[in-house]
Amino acid sequence: MGYKSSARWRLFGLFVIVAAFFLVGFIIGWFANPPEDEPERRLSDNDRMKLLNEMKAENIRQYLRNFTKLPHLAGTEQNLRLAKQIQKEWKDFGLDSVDLVHYDVLLSYPNETNPNYISIINEQGTEIFKTSLLEPPPAGYENVSNVVPPYSAFSAKGEPEGDLVYVNYGRTEDFFKLEREMNISCTGKIVIARYGKIFRGNKVKNAILAGAKGIILFSDPVDYCAPGVEVYPDGWNLPGGGAQRGNVLNLNGAGDPLTPGYPAKEYTYRYKADDGAGLPKIPVHPIGYDDAKLLLSNMGGQAPPEGWKGGLNIPYNIGPGFIETFNTTKVKMHIYTNNKVTRIYNVIGKIRGATEPDRYVILGGHRDSWVFGGIDPTTGAAVVHEVVRSAGKYMKKGWRPRRTIIFASWDAEEFGLLGSTEWAEDNAKILQERAVAYINADSAIEGNYTLRVDCTPSLNTVVYNLTKKIDSPDEGYHGKSLYESWHQKDNWTTYRDAPRISKLGSGSDFEAYFQRLGIASGRARYTKNSKTEKYSNYPVYHSVYETFELVEKFYDPSFKQLLAVAQVRGGLIFELADSALLPFDFNEYAEALRTYTDSIFSLANKHKPSLDTFEVSFGQLKIV
Repeated sequence: MGYKSSARWRLFGLFVIVAAFFLVGFIIGWFANPPEDEPERRLSDNDRMKLLNEMKAENIRQYLRNFTKLPHLAGTEQNLRLAKQIQKEWKDFGLDSVDLVHYDVLLSYPNETNPNYISIINEQGTEIFKTSLLEPPPAGYENVSNVVPPYSAFSAKGEPEGDLVYVNYGRTEDFFKLEREMNISCTGKIVIARYGKIFRGNKVKNAILAGAKGIILFSDPVDYCAPGVEVYPDGWNLPGGGAQRGNVLNLNGAGDPLTPGYPAKEYTYRYKADDGAGLPKIPVHPIGYDDAKLLLSNMGGQAPPEGWKGGLNIPYNIGPGFIETFNTTKVKMHIYTNNKVTRIYNVIGKIRGATEPDRYVILGGHRDSWVFGGIDPTTGAAVVHEVVRSAGKYMKKGWRPRRTIIFASWDAEEFGLLGSTEWAEDNAKILQERAVAYINADSAIEGNYTLRVDCTPSLNTVVYNLTKKIDSPDEGYHGKSLYESWHQKDNWTTYRDAPRISKLGSGSDFEAYFQRLGIASGRARYTKNSKTEKYSNYPVYHSVYETFELVEKFYDPSFKQLLAVAQVRGGLIFELADSALLPFDFNEYAEALRTYTDSIFSLANKHKPSLDTFEVSFGQLKIV
């Protein structure tokens, strides 16, 4: 009897435990679902166009003006204030959550009491010339403080001196030309290279491989001035005293140099500051073309090869060293830049998806700038702000997307894509499983000729369909679609009768998501006419002259092109987040892969004897 009673109680206890687990599971399942007053309400095509038309050019103008009044360099108090302002306004717009997410990364700043510069010294070591310490400030900004002088972030410290050698763009082929054909060694020399053609960090890497003990970078007028255009503020060309700031790392997507591959949190193991990934081992410094002219005008040695002359009225002789009258003088670098671990802040805003909350569509762009960031990145930041405002307004009308939308304002992009990469490393496993697409929102304008899109091929069709619904902002195309003006101005003639869409490369915040995590990605912006405008990037890139007035006066006075970019970026986000079926076109992806393999196979066949020698074959690429 006692045994049976005990068994009954054990059975009853088991029943209670199972019932308790069932009740807990039911409660979790109930509250994990979206509230009944927040059901998915997908946008019809008409509603989606209303959402895009909710975006206003005047709002983008106001955001750009507000965000560019003061410098906001990564790691500074002003950039943190801007992050908090964006966080507050995104909350006010109606996002479900907006958080500041911090990381502690290696950043780099000039020494405030010991400025960087380049000098020419005589045989007694006396300075007979020194480069400018600051850029002349643009009108209206004379009294603005905390403008960082031109410098190369992460440059090694040092005071090397020696003969100067002009190395053109500092490409591998330029150094080969000097050493193999002209018998000019760069070992133990200071080299000077013009910006353009390749990333500045690669110029530094090539100089190190060539044995140089320092490298000077300058923006030559032939690469950074459009013909027939005045210098800023009378035009949009780079003044002679302007210089391009920038980092000179060779990270290859590693993120924070001290925690490569891992998020730079308090608990993460760090390399020593001097052992960080991608740090250059020689001093680097940028100068304006006025100073470059004075350094280069008395160069001795051989005449430059064809194509090595820039736009300055000087011979561009190679060196090493100066002409006979000045052959006892040397060039000396004075570089005192400090690297230090600094806290940065990403702003992460979310709209929770109603039906697939565990699927993420991301719109991200950086906030930090070298100075005012009139174009880079703040045209992009202003566009994101207007997309967020428009989404928030529709949420207040009852809309909630099918999938979760994440908006990101990244920090420290200019120091090597650090904010976006650290967040990607911090959330890598989740993002690989859940992220649907990443749309980048760096500079929204670099010219005012036509739209430019770079994306994963599976996004081609949705881009074409979207741009057919957006009005063209271009002069002479009233009543026509953005697709039509884009198609006419940049037809993909070698591939198909459609607007050109380029492959994604690197150099902006999509890199970690596209290249490392394998997430479908895209970017859109207004650009110059690449067939006729051959100068690099836009002329005042990363200088103090990137101001709000530059955009308002010269690039987009009506702000209608920036509005079109907002509608493209926002339209892609809303389409990807709200469609019942994801609008990927994998036929496009397959066709792109076929084109790439054909190109590689054709290139390989041009070098068949060498491939046979090393027993290399690309034949498998032709097997379908």
